[in-house]
Amino acid sequence: MAKEHINNMIAFLAVARERSFTRAGAQLGVSASALSHTIKGLEAQLGVRLLARTTRNVAPTEAGERLMKAIGPHFDQIEAEIEALGELRDKPAGTVRITCNDYVIDTIFRPKLGPLLRDYPDIHVELAIDYGFTDIIEQRFDAGVRLGEAVSKDMIAVRIGPDWRFAVVGSPSYFERRSPPQTPQDLTNHNCINLRLNSAGGLYAWEFEKDGRELRVRVEGQLALNSAVSMLNAALDGFGLGYVPEDLARPYIADGRLIDVLADWCPVVQGYHLYYPSRRQVSPAFALLVDTLRYRRME
Repeated sequence: MAKEHINNMIAFLAVARERSFTRAGAQLGVSASALSHTIKGLEAQLGVRLLARTTRNVAPTEAGERLMKAIGPHFDQIEAEIEALGELRDKPAGTVRITCNDYVIDTIFRPKLGPLLRDYPDIHVELAIDYGFTDIIEQRFDAGVRLGEAVSKDMIAVRIGPDWRFAVVGSPSYFERRSPPQTPQDLTNHNCINLRLNSAGGLYAWEFEKDGRELRVRVEGQLALNSAVSMLNAALDGFGLGYVPEDLARPYIADGRLIDVLADWCPVVQGYHLYYPSRRQVSPAFALLVDTLRYRRME
């Protein structure tokens, strides 16, 4: 239906329901004479009289009543749906999809999402574990999580965690069989637990730094996994050395179930950032989630 026909029908409904060109014109923001001209044009187009006019009032004819009953509910439904969309725009609701790794879920999302989801039952959060560099636009994610240094410059980045360092850890039972490494190069003589990056398909090279010297070591071992939490558990079970976030391993280092080695070689990295396209128009639910996850140094 052409836009002109839609406008004509809206004008007819207003006059037929108000039974007044003046009141209908005030409702639509047009003059009574312009509205009368529109209705005459519609009647001429349809070839039937829609409104009976007297000096005192306006009333639908039989054809007008039939048309009003036929199209009125449809226009009412359209108006109701538009109002409902407006409410959805202002109310935190809907699904937010984020790609991240399990370490982020365990240390950042898990402590903070509980109160948010409890207070806003219409918000749904979907977290997809991935250690690769997922294209969030192509895969239709609302946002992703990466270390600050890895976020593309064309994205909005919001820090959600503090800086942290990696740790190379192994169980006491493992070190009963092997001497602790003194330098990163010594790792070539150890059974190391590799991390496979899903999207890239390769094994992650362990990164080290000391006195301005940077090293990347491709380690060897019998076991390869695709998550930091699984690597930690494997190290606890004595499968070999794991390269994991220090705060993930800290409780086990403290109680002696893991031994931290090469600490002076393990670099500090920028904290995790939530990132999303700069051109994205954020929903109230997404904006609320971002504010909930935002890192505040005093927390």
